[in-house]
Amino acid sequence: MDLVLKNCKLVGKIGEYHIKVEEGKISDISKTPLKGDETTDVKGNYVLPGFIDPHIHFRDPGLTQKEDFKTGSLAAANGGFTTVIDMPNTIPKTDTYKALKEKIKIAEAKSVVNFELQVGPNTLDEMKKMMELNPISVKVFMDLQTDKSLERIFHDLSILKETSNYNGLVATHCEKKSVVERETQKLKEKKENEAIDYTYGRPVQSEDESVRQAIELARANNLRLHICHLSSSKSLSMAKSASKSMPVSWEFTPHHLLLDNSAYDIYGTLIKTNPPLRPPESSVKITDLDEQSIIGTDHAPHTMEDKTKGVWTSSPGIPNLETVVPLLLTEVNNGKLDLNLIPKIFSENAAKVYGLENKGKIEIGYDADFTVIDLKKEGKFNIETFKTKAEYSPFDGWKYTGEPIMTIVNGKTVINKI
Repeated sequence: MDLVLKNCKLVGKIGEYHIKVEEGKISDISKTPLKGDETTDVKGNYVLPGFIDPHIHFRDPGLTQKEDFKTGSLAAANGGFTTVIDMPNTIPKTDTYKALKEKIKIAEAKSVVNFELQVGPNTLDEMKKMMELNPISVKVFMDLQTDKSLERIFHDLSILKETSNYNGLVATHCEKKSVVERETQKLKEKKENEAIDYTYGRPVQSEDESVRQAIELARANNLRLHICHLSSSKSLSMAKSASKSMPVSWEFTPHHLLLDNSAYDIYGTLIKTNPPLRPPESSVKITDLDEQSIIGTDHAPHTMEDKTKGVWTSSPGIPNLETVVPLLLTEVNNGKLDLNLIPKIFSENAAKVYGLENKGKIEIGYDADFTVIDLKKEGKFNIETFKTKAEYSPFDGWKYTGEPIMTIVNGKTVINKI
């Protein structure tokens, strides 16, 4: 069925528009009314290109007690996301042809939003096989690799780029293994540990050294580098500098932008995450968001039991899919963030980096993925109303102004709160 969205505001444009959708694509955009089989009145709210989250952990397969592709994708849609990119650290890891094929099958059966999958590194032969299934990029957890193994992985990726359809994009978790092991061991020797010790067990130095190494390895092997959950202001400076001479992109999480490590005193191990929250003097902030930025939630749910096992044993990860959009719209309403940046940081920039050619813009011929936001709607987060399986969030109870009220995926309405 054809769909017409009427009375739409578009960011950066004056007046109201009507948008027509045919066969899952945008077929017309007009200031005069349009006719379709079905019409939805968005009542003067903003219609944005469907939001893309390049960093989620849906835990499927192997850890579905924490999240699965059904609950995770419902959480994504509820939070305003129409496309998600899942990470490979499931059980089994998505680092073989067999595991990738199985995860595609699971996601196709369960997901209510568009999805793409990242894979982990393996032997060159196995990675060539995986490329037949078109994973969107390769994810390297640098905190789990030695310097020698990282050199081999990046070199193999350069060969893979020349011998398969691999697009040359490598996404990195940047923390240096040797620094983390050394500093964590020192802290474990203390008589007692507090939750905030986790910050110093994985210090900002480990990220800065790892980001520098990732830039050098990507440059030497002619790869495109995407730095996940960047949390250090020094690392941000290095990434920006490198981006002038090579393809480098980066993403920020809401917890790194809005919280610092003093939050451990309030939330304890519930906010344990990798990389950890930083001291205020070295953390990234809302003011760091600019035309180049991307938001990646690093949505990483766990059970409450997993989150409350002590400083070193509790699982790292925070669920963010249903909080991030209202959090940043609140910053817009508070005058700390330009509304014009919202479609860029939530959609357009990720579409460019990950090669999602028909996504990220509201233009004729593009996919009919839309996120409708009510910029003035006020509320308070209540974890009990969320679609995720996670039962915790540092933002539970926070007040906000502005929220996603409709999510349309390929022309089909998945969430409607109008």
